[in-house]
Amino acid sequence: MRQIFLDTETTGLEHKQGHRIIEVAGVEMVNRRLTNRHFHKYINPERAIDEGAQAVHGISLEFLADKPKFAAIAAEFLDFIRGAELVIHNAAFDVGFLNAELARLKLPPVGEVCSGVVDTLKMAKEMHPGKKNNLNALCDRYEVDNSHRTLHGALLDAEILAEVYVAMTRGQESLMIDLGQAPAAAAEIAMSTGQRRPTRVLRASIEELAAHEQVLAGINKESKGKCLWAPPPAEPPAA
Repeated sequence: MRQIFLDTETTGLEHKQGHRIIEVAGVEMVNRRLTNRHFHKYINPERAIDEGAQAVHGISLEFLADKPKFAAIAAEFLDFIRGAELVIHNAAFDVGFLNAELARLKLPPVGEVCSGVVDTLKMAKEMHPGKKNNLNALCDRYEVDNSHRTLHGALLDAEILAEVYVAMTRGQESLMIDLGQAPAAAAEIAMSTGQRRPTRVLRASIEELAAHEQVLAGINKESKGKCLWAPPPAEPPAA
């Protein structure tokens, strides 16, 4: 399975008000392993950047003055995401901006190029209702190191999102995401040979088993014998 973890930075919050993309980045993962392939471009938006947006991402119009326009990078971007599943935090925002840029060029929308879109913000809200679910909060929750993240940046956020996603979907709290760093030798050997560490089995003590049976008996009593986990009553001995 090929996935692209994607993020953008923009001149403002509303593409319907003419705001544009100034940075787009994606990192590739195949079968839940990062491949070291990534896409990253700064883009000249041909318009001013809102002060509030610049305070978030720290990208100035002066820095973007000599960068390519979206039209110059659109084909390369579409080739990179083609056929992949996109994983985006708050997907509606990024996809809306990308589709607005593509529509200006009369190019197909993202949904017609990739195989689907996963919104990790929606996933997080379903998994952790009533809690903060921005990327920083998820890093804290899953113990993902984002200490090097002082300002938002599309490539850095895409890398962090890849690690958070693996933790959210498999319970894994560590994933090597340095694009220039190879996996640890032991992990590489295990992946290539298909070997896995033996599963550690922790058996319940006599006291824990007794407490478990007591809980089941209480549930069975309150449900008038409808507890699915309670053992069936013993059959009377044959006459």
